Amino acid sequence: MGGAFLKGLSETEQYTLTACDLDPEAREAVAPYCAETTADIDVAADADVVVVAVKPKVIRTVLEDLELSTDQTLLSIVAGVPTDLIEPYTDARVVRVMPNLAAETGNMAAAVTADTVTDEVRAILEAVGEYVEIDESQMDVATAVNGSGPAFVFYLIQAMKDAGVEGGLEEEQATVLAAQTFKGASETVLRSEKSIDELIDAVCSPNGTTIEGMDVLWDSTADDAVADAVRAAERRSAELAEERTDE
Repeated sequence: MGGAFLKGLSETEQYTLTACDLDPEAREAVAPYCAETTADIDVAADADVVVVAVKPKVIRTVLEDLELSTDQTLLSIVAGVPTDLIEPYTDARVVRVMPNLAAETGNMAAAVTADTVTDEVRAILEAVGEYVEIDESQMDVATAVNGSGPAFVFYLIQAMKDAGVEGGLEEEQATVLAAQTFKGASETVLRSEKSIDELIDAVCSPNGTTIEGMDVLWDSTADDAVADAVRAAERRSAELAEERTDE
């Protein structure tokens, strides 16, 4: 997630970006998007905003080595780790955010803690997509919807693509049609004043092809499967909070 966020920010050409990681391969992977890569965590002292993107189990070790001042902002994208765990380890203002993979293309959906977000952080998030401000108690479910959501959507695109190929389309043709359909439908939802149910009705003509397909979906357990996937991801996000200390 950190790499996608970094790549998206680099595309804006609005920020000077430095990546810090002990792993040489990780530094090499993000080098094209940064002004500098380093293994020296002390460089964080020179940044206005420090983005922490690590596994939950190592967050304490990172925080113990990270010395920030009250003039800085620590932007945490560590899944399952609440701000009240981070705050005792730093003098910086702590803002928790859950971006998603689409940050790398500037189409991110993110959730950010409403009570700690700053205008500086808002500008960063706006540069790579859209965001909503939520109470931190809602972060686990938000993580499931927008953080894990791209994988769920990829799964559905794959299913539509496979059905198209089975019907005779070439794989590339079916992929473009399925993916672009999701993209276009998403834009319609975001821009239209109609509800999603109203948009479905707008596509469904009586005795037409769409209503036949929708009847199959309505009669299936598709809604339950999607809801179960979101609940499972939400549950895992909450579990990560319990596993946040180093082993």
